Amino acid sequence: MEALLSQFTFLSDQALQGNKNFDPSAMEDLMKLFEIESYKAWAALELEEETQVKGAEITMQQAEDYFDSVMETAVDEFRRFEEEMERESKAELSGVDDTAEKVKKMGDLMEKGANIASKLYVEAAMKSAGFNGLSPNKVHPS
Repeated sequence: MEALLSQFTFLSDQALQGNKNFDPSAMEDLMKLFEIESYKAWAALELEEETQVKGAEITMQQAEDYFDSVMETAVDEFRRFEEEMERESKAELSGVDDTAEKVKKMGDLMEKGANIASKLYVEAAMKSAGFNGLSPNKVHPS
């Protein structure tokens, strides 16, 4: 492009000085060369732009692939965590159920013990009051 500008300056000087060797068709040829050079530069810019766009598309695809991979890993990790928490909660619930069942059995035994103790207490009270022949479970017919 600099060579064309230098040639344009030379031809312009010839035209302004009225040089008889100046050929106007040379100026037209030079302008055509400027046009060709401009188209070449434009084409080179478009090619560079296409290359950059393709590079950007590839980079975006790589970023999307990486994001998908990270998300997949995170979801898998969450599922494993969720399953582990479910197993732990089931184990804890089972332990609570076992404890509740043991407490219920102990309560039942304590109730039976209290019933027996109260029956024995009533019998002892009746014996000490002089009702030796009557059983606390039997009702006198009178």
